[in-house]
Amino acid sequence: MSSLAVTVVGHDRPGIIAAAADALAGCGMNLEDSSMTLLRGHFAMTLVCAGDATVDEVRAALAPLASSGLDVAVRAVAPDPDVPSTTANHLVTVYGADRLGIVARLVGVVAEAGANVTDLTTRLSGDLYVLLAEVALPDETDADALRDRLAAVGNDLGVEVTLRPLENDEL
Repeated sequence: MSSLAVTVVGHDRPGIIAAAADALAGCGMNLEDSSMTLLRGHFAMTLVCAGDATVDEVRAALAPLASSGLDVAVRAVAPDPDVPSTTANHLVTVYGADRLGIVARLVGVVAEAGANVTDLTTRLSGDLYVLLAEVALPDETDADALRDRLAAVGNDLGVEVTLRPLENDEL
């Protein structure tokens, strides 16, 4: 059994998810993890699927999406036994006026603390910039010190930054 990463990006229209899911199911690939979103009129899908199909077979199954103007990429992925589990346990929120460097500076602070961003969403609405980042803080990370450092960098950027524990959702 192989695991494959699939990305599909392009102008949004109804039926992209249905067509991709149907094509993958048709060649015996099970969708395991996925993230799909709409970004300013462009649809973006990233997923990991597992099954017995090869990269070339999955590319062929998704060819109708590619021929309809979507960018489709497929590649094999292997589990990395050295990568620790990255379950998000904190949420970083940012609100303020948009400016260059908000994401770079703030996720840099998170990385310096040894934490991993597991999900990041940003939105610009008028002049208001909003960032939500789910973060996996290692047990040894001082959350209060990280909160203070994020707040200081946020102050330099002119945005409000918070760090709070994330409630675990059991699926």
